Amino acid sequence: MRAIRVHEHGGPEVLRLDDIPVPEPGPGEARVRIAAAGVNFIDIYHRSGQYKGALPMTLGMEAAGVVDAVGPDVNDVRVGDRVVYAMRQGAYAEYAIVPAAMLAPVPEGVDLQQAAAVMLQGMTAHYLAYSTYPLRQGDVALIHAAAGGVGLLLVQIAKRCGARVIGTVSTEEKAALARAAGADDMILYTQEDFSAAVRRLTDGAGVHVVYDSVGKTTFEGSLNCLRPRGYMVLFGQSSGAVPPFDPQVLNAKGSLFLTRPSLGHYLLTRDELLWRAGDLFKWMAAGELKVRIDSTYSLEQAAEAHRALASRATSGKLLLLP
Repeated sequence: MRAIRVHEHGGPEVLRLDDIPVPEPGPGEARVRIAAAGVNFIDIYHRSGQYKGALPMTLGMEAAGVVDAVGPDVNDVRVGDRVVYAMRQGAYAEYAIVPAAMLAPVPEGVDLQQAAAVMLQGMTAHYLAYSTYPLRQGDVALIHAAAGGVGLLLVQIAKRCGARVIGTVSTEEKAALARAAGADDMILYTQEDFSAAVRRLTDGAGVHVVYDSVGKTTFEGSLNCLRPRGYMVLFGQSSGAVPPFDPQVLNAKGSLFLTRPSLGHYLLTRDELLWRAGDLFKWMAAGELKVRIDSTYSLEQAAEAHRALASRATSGKLLLLP
């Protein structure tokens, strides 16, 4: 089969299209014939070496497809099932081996590209809004990169929870997308200081929670946006890692909370997986959650997809179609 692998860490140029044997499922595993694989910042972190792993490495942490074979002791899925998964390395390929317990069923009415597009980013938005800082009616949330893959989904889910949403974006075009998703107020960080704008929009009170996937360039300003006992939720670092800082800053700025969550710790059981994925698919089928696919690429175009994502010029999801 064909697979995109990394033999050495580096830029997009290190992505190599290899021919490797089709893998066989072991006990408790299923083989998925992949229809669409998501492209995410975590893939860039693995490629660059920010997140370490054994080489050579097949990239890709989410995909949707059809169960092609199962190993012994598999009861959760059968050959022919339409499934989707996240947080399992190896999705940039024609086939992947996945523990059956990590596979969620894709219901009729949701196509496989839409399923792949929503899985990692949609479940991230779900845990952020329902678990990391459970949003309540009347809460005010600041969402950075509000027109990105996670951002557009998180805006919609935050509004479902009854929150007021303030979003940051770089262009008027992206602001229009986030407003269409339900954002109440938009800040173009290329035109004004976002922390000052948040203070203005909240009459100086600040927000209850900041959802920040940007990291280095937004972290300090995000802390300045929070009201006392507010939550700083740092769930990514698209602009680079946040430098070490003195925890006393959290006290000085209002006894703030800081957390650095990741999706894997919010999918500790199959029940949790089925809850999060089930909510997403239910909302999608009912037309209550819109999933935007920005672009699709072939496996051969994986480097191009990485460059597009890293440019932060995209709005919505990027997919590889083996």
